[in-house]
Amino acid sequence: MNIEMVEPSFMKTSVLFVCTDNTSRSPIAQAVFEKKVEQAGLTDLIQIDSAGTQSEYVGDKPNSRSQHAAAFRGYNLMGQTARLVTQDDFARFDMILVMDWLTMRALQNIAPEQYRHKIELVMRYAQNSDDAEIPDPFYLEQEAFNQAVDYMEDAALGLLDLVKRRLPQPVAA
Repeated sequence: MNIEMVEPSFMKTSVLFVCTDNTSRSPIAQAVFEKKVEQAGLTDLIQIDSAGTQSEYVGDKPNSRSQHAAAFRGYNLMGQTARLVTQDDFARFDMILVMDWLTMRALQNIAPEQYRHKIELVMRYAQNSDDAEIPDPFYLEQEAFNQAVDYMEDAALGLLDLVKRRLPQPVAA
């Protein structure tokens, strides 16, 4: 019996992480999830990106404290630059995961109605924390950035489990 994948190139799952400026939490989320996906051998099947809801830092690299917190844990934020969520993102991404309620409200206000169901708090996938949000560390000390990595590492595991279940399954040929 032969096992084949059902058109995997057409069945990718796509995940967009969103925070306020796309310089602190969402770049961390992107890097953490990219590494978990790579470790699972699923890079070709899962598209990952990040964006923000405010334009002040568009084109900037992630915050240096985010870079430090991520690098200390083995995650790479190099190559990321801040960008805004676009209307195309709502159709393009299967999951749009936000860091906090404020970002969720901002996206719900601009998302076409048929795509609002895609917007969720990323922490709903956390397995070891009951916190609903990843607090914005921007105006806080380094420890808050380290905690953002902790939160995202927790959420990434539950998220990866869900995404794996959504991927095409082998079928008998």
